[in-house]
Amino acid sequence: MWFVERRKYVQEENYVYETLYTLANGRLSLRGVDEFSNYKMPGTYVAGIYDKHDAQVTELVNLPDPLGISIYVDGEPLLLDKSTIKSYMRALDMKNGTLNSSIVLELTNGKLIQLDSQRFVSRSNLNRFGIIYKITPLNFSGKIFIENYIDNTTYNGKLDPANKIQHYAVLKTGEMMPGLFSLVKTYDKGHLIAIRTALKGYDSKGENILRYRKYRLIGNNPSEIYTVFIREGETFTLEKYGAIVTSRHSSEPLKDADANVGIYFAEGVEEELKRHTEIVNKTWELMDIQIDGDETAQLGIRFNLFHLYQCASDDPTVSIGARGLHGEGYKGHVFWDTEIFMFPFFLYTLPKYAKNLLLYRYNTLPGARKNAHQNGFKGAQFPWESADDGTEVTPKWGEDYLGNPVRIWTGDEEYHINADIAVSLVHYHIVTSDDDFMRDYGVEMLLEIGRFWASRVEYNERNDRYEINRVIGPDEFHEHVNNNVYTNYLAKWNLLKSREYYYWLREKYPDKFEVLKYYLGLTDEEVESWKAIAEKIYIPKKEDELLIEQFEGYFQLEEHEITEWDENGLPKWPKTVDLTRLGETKLIKQPDVVMLMLVLPEEFTKEEMRVNYEYYEKRTMHKSSLSPSMYSIMGLKIGDTHNAYRYFLQTVLVDLEDNQGNTNNGFHAASAGGAWQCVVNGFGGMCLEKNGELNFEPWLPEHWKSLSFRINFKGVPLKVTVTKEKLCIETRVEMPVKVRGNRFDLRPGKNYFELVG
Repeated sequence: MWFVERRKYVQEENYVYETLYTLANGRLSLRGVDEFSNYKMPGTYVAGIYDKHDAQVTELVNLPDPLGISIYVDGEPLLLDKSTIKSYMRALDMKNGTLNSSIVLELTNGKLIQLDSQRFVSRSNLNRFGIIYKITPLNFSGKIFIENYIDNTTYNGKLDPANKIQHYAVLKTGEMMPGLFSLVKTYDKGHLIAIRTALKGYDSKGENILRYRKYRLIGNNPSEIYTVFIREGETFTLEKYGAIVTSRHSSEPLKDADANVGIYFAEGVEEELKRHTEIVNKTWELMDIQIDGDETAQLGIRFNLFHLYQCASDDPTVSIGARGLHGEGYKGHVFWDTEIFMFPFFLYTLPKYAKNLLLYRYNTLPGARKNAHQNGFKGAQFPWESADDGTEVTPKWGEDYLGNPVRIWTGDEEYHINADIAVSLVHYHIVTSDDDFMRDYGVEMLLEIGRFWASRVEYNERNDRYEINRVIGPDEFHEHVNNNVYTNYLAKWNLLKSREYYYWLREKYPDKFEVLKYYLGLTDEEVESWKAIAEKIYIPKKEDELLIEQFEGYFQLEEHEITEWDENGLPKWPKTVDLTRLGETKLIKQPDVVMLMLVLPEEFTKEEMRVNYEYYEKRTMHKSSLSPSMYSIMGLKIGDTHNAYRYFLQTVLVDLEDNQGNTNNGFHAASAGGAWQCVVNGFGGMCLEKNGELNFEPWLPEHWKSLSFRINFKGVPLKVTVTKEKLCIETRVEMPVKVRGNRFDLRPGKNYFELVG
């Protein structure tokens, strides 16, 4: 189950498949457009290339499209939308990281031609991409024309025409030997982007078949056209070489792009493809999940892991946006999605990328400090939506569910992201034991976030408690609420952890401690005050009750029963609700209290989890792709296994079935991270205990024969295999673990534990 196939061409489905078929390497991304269709939404993105210009906020720039190619037979272009399609197949090969296609087209004059292709974006050289075409005239001989071009007319906002904008100016464009180039510059940030492409064509004997080259500049688009003489039934090969280099990685992008293509062209595309596939194959050995007995789940989980990996960058100055590098959804911005939903996958499988995600936050720390200062707080306030510098880039205006203009308050009030980042920092340290990272980067961030919370809380003298008022929790239907339990609980936890790491650094690295203490202007007295504040932060929970109120006053809101579900199993709006007054109802967008219990499971009992799951699950609209995965995991924790599997399928198929209806705008990266958590933390039952050890309490659906996954814990690779009867943990070193709460010492080799009886 390694292929996502498309066997029928339906024009209206193109935008969704372009997202599904996106190829990326963490730096460069090309949407999976079908180059022989006129109905497409090209997307060329480079991680970290943001610009504002005339847009509402800074956004990821859609750069020129380098995939331009046209084939003309008797003056007629080969187009899926105009020719007769005799056969059609496109497939994403996730094992090797390529996009393959095979189509046969009949032109209006009856001529038949077969086009086979293989596309990749290299994991070996992050500036390169390549395409190999195999072209066969099936019932004719003669002359055809092949055109290679770069499209410099691309822009952001094809799906949002009111905000349509081109973020770059074309500085230079023309021909080089071999091929074409474009050099563009973004307006505000001044990023330079150089694009080079070139063609190579040869017959079955390896002889060049590209003749009579002509160069033209069509508007701002450089174009080269070749004459090719072909014979009936004989296949010839066409190779497209491409490189994109930016000023983020080079002082002379065009010069380096040209040199890159020169070397690439001489080596041959097959060599680069070989290196690329070797890297992808080796990565699968670290991150693959195998599900025996459920082909849908198997394909779905690999699809999600493949695209998460495609977003992972070697560059610590970039992160992963909510829609990956696959489209312009949420303008390419980075949210809490990264730390809470995606981060665990990288932490336990590819920890070097997890570290880079945290370093991105460290590198944007100056912007976070600026946010805090501008808002009247201390320390660092990380933005709800982040781009390249850490300042707040949340749009001020959007649309409600009826299309009415509405003020967006999340950038002003959704403070919990600061604690979410702190959670990922602490978990990274526990799971990797990377003291050097915490010494050099992590503790500084924790202290600045702790200082922020200490300045954000408000003292209620009458009740002798600290409150956090006028906030938005994970459930974004309710704005300007007081004492949201998710926010307050994590702020309390955050303050205590910041204090703990202050003393950890003093004890373990006294020299670094002294430097950081004076650099930040900290005193023991200030840090000790965090403990006093934390102990008095108000949590809206009565000691004798298990049900936790999401925020003050939530239980007094209007009740609306969910009674209908759509074809994807997602709730329909109750007929009694006014969509402009959602904040006055108990309906919630996504888990909030339940989310808290999954972020800090060690803080709550199974009975507390059960009571709150049963209450809030009935009131959740799942209007975020983040939602179903969390209810799946919690359902497994409290025994609601039927709904847990249903929520898992909604998660793992969110893009493959487009069940949120917006896959055309990019990959649901957070949901993909949630899918991994469903399998590993849910069905695999893996949980990080308070003492830093792993506990496993697995459960498999009836039709699953086995589940196998790999994790990396404290630098040690572990292979975990679950059947109905046994749990097997394979390790190369001794290590303590718990199975269903009972502690065992793993021995090198395979360790078996009975799950029945």
